[in-house]
Amino acid sequence: MNTTAFPALETTPLLLDLLAKNAPVVIGVSGGGDSDVTAFEVMRYLDSIGHTGPRLLIHSDLGRVEWRASLPQCELLAQRLGLELIVVRRESGDMMDRWLQRYRDNCQRYAELLCVKMILPWSTPSMRFCTSELKTALICRDLVARFPGQTIISAAGLRRDESPNRAKAPTLAVQTKLSSKTHGTNGYSWYPLLAWTKQQVFDYHAFVDFPLHPAYTQYQTTRVSCCFCILGSLHDLIASATCPENHDIYREMVDLEIASSYSFQSDQWLGDVAPHLLTASQIVGLKLAKWRAAHRDSIEQQIPFHLLYKKGWPTVMPTRAEAILLGKIRQRVAEIMQLSIQYTDPDQILERYAELMAKSEAKRIVVKPSRILPVQQNLWSLEEAV
Repeated sequence: MNTTAFPALETTPLLLDLLAKNAPVVIGVSGGGDSDVTAFEVMRYLDSIGHTGPRLLIHSDLGRVEWRASLPQCELLAQRLGLELIVVRRESGDMMDRWLQRYRDNCQRYAELLCVKMILPWSTPSMRFCTSELKTALICRDLVARFPGQTIISAAGLRRDESPNRAKAPTLAVQTKLSSKTHGTNGYSWYPLLAWTKQQVFDYHAFVDFPLHPAYTQYQTTRVSCCFCILGSLHDLIASATCPENHDIYREMVDLEIASSYSFQSDQWLGDVAPHLLTASQIVGLKLAKWRAAHRDSIEQQIPFHLLYKKGWPTVMPTRAEAILLGKIRQRVAEIMQLSIQYTDPDQILERYAELMAKSEAKRIVVKPSRILPVQQNLWSLEEAV
């Protein structure tokens, strides 16, 4: 197959050395065009250098937030390439369940004064636990158990022209989640497609006569991830809402916007994307959620800056006047959010802060003996291991 019209895959000397030793190569696939091309081209490249190590595809299924065509697209790719497809899933529920549980947990945290402000349920561009927990962690856990004692290469279809952050991505990077003392593994993330453009990815599908995900061809989205993604453009959110298979999850996600009064994206309520899909009660609920959000934010802006969250919170003891103010803020927020909370009395708040700061300080204290004899050193090591 003549592929000279397309960019060569990016490699490094270390990667070439690992491939020469037939390290296992696992290609993460999502159903999107980038991962399709990555799988095709990595397989072609491995064949060209005589790699005889294990190769497989792996897909993390995020459940009902996925396009229904995504898993079948991955299965079609595996069939075409003659590779095994491993599918991993979060055991305690899918992505939607994770958001719902996060909201319940955050309400409890607020009630117990374990946070100073309400916390949104959704993933964000700077807090992508949807990727770290439900994709990277699950995939790496499976690979570590699957390839004990080996150095694992995990290939993914990142491209530099996707975003400023991805423009800085290295070709090969240590993947700490592939390191396991128990299984004797370590590994790397490989991004062979960095130099490719979106148009080249689409052209490649035509070149090898492999269909694109219907999200591109039938619904005209610009990318494939979750059907409603926290990074999705307004165009893609609207396009996704035109697919009947996505209507149930759309309404369920809007229900969480309504319950939490947090918009799905910082500048976009999902409920405004396709209001014609909502029930009458949801339309009323969304309007109320926006009112609650605006009033909650206005009230929480009264919290003194030095009392807001930062690493190690709480780091500052409120004055009594600040404790009185926090109590009033907490009562008003609880009324707006219809929460039953503790710690609204200033004395309770001061006691709670003292308790939390004492626990935080205890965690920071590391006891080290001033003089350690050999026998003591062995005991110290054993205690650390425990």
